[in-house]
Amino acid sequence: MPRIRPGRNRSKNTNRRAPLLLSTMAPEDFNIRPAEVKSIACPDCRTWRRIMGDKVLKIREHCISDKVAEGKKHTLCPGSDQLVEVNIDVRSWQVEQDRLLRDAMPQDNRRAAQQFYKPLPAPAPPVSRMAAEVTLDSTRQSYLAHRKGCRDCTKGEHCPDGERLALRFAQVVVKTPSYREANERLARQEARTARQHAEQRLWRREQWAKHGGKAVETANNQCRERESDTLSEFRGPGVPLTVQDVEAHDRRQAELGRQYAARKAPAKSAA
Repeated sequence: MPRIRPGRNRSKNTNRRAPLLLSTMAPEDFNIRPAEVKSIACPDCRTWRRIMGDKVLKIREHCISDKVAEGKKHTLCPGSDQLVEVNIDVRSWQVEQDRLLRDAMPQDNRRAAQQFYKPLPAPAPPVSRMAAEVTLDSTRQSYLAHRKGCRDCTKGEHCPDGERLALRFAQVVVKTPSYREANERLARQEARTARQHAEQRLWRREQWAKHGGKAVETANNQCRERESDTLSEFRGPGVPLTVQDVEAHDRRQAELGRQYAARKAPAKSAA
């Protein structure tokens, strides 16, 4: 089926009227959008007709009756070939028409003049950078695994990654309830020990004030000879360090030597 092309007005004829100014017409009675076919409501017959031409604009020739195909007489409309002059700001007119169209449109079909697109979600970080749940066991295992495989951390010093893992492990340890309880228990124990030492020093001062003086100084300065077999009043008699009976000691040693030789002789014969 051949395509029907719109006709072009090659005629220079006009209806000899003054040019029709668009400023004198209602804004909704014509359409001069740049991307659309120009059209206008004929002032005589009030039917929508095309506006022909690029530089010289005029209403396309048309008849009054719309029933010519049914046998009615063809009567030319007086508004045919009417010159049209665009003496308005097309941009302002288009903005106003768009606003009127939005106001006349049902609320469910309205759309904003400016489209807001939902931003694309950011790509997910790699698994190595994901913030997993930080627990005492996980931080400890990650720190030990790094120390086991890192060449620098096995030399007694931490590399940057090992230092970061160690710091994170220490921070988690400080926040654990068991660590806080241990610190509190240690603090209570230190306070109790300090209190006991203070009480002991006070008791010693009281005892020295009560029993001290010249009597204690005289007892400390006394020097007397002890018995020969007594090392101290607290240790008791001294233990002899040398052999008392030399002959009996030699006989005993000789007897032990013979017994040792007799036990060793059967073992050699059996071999």
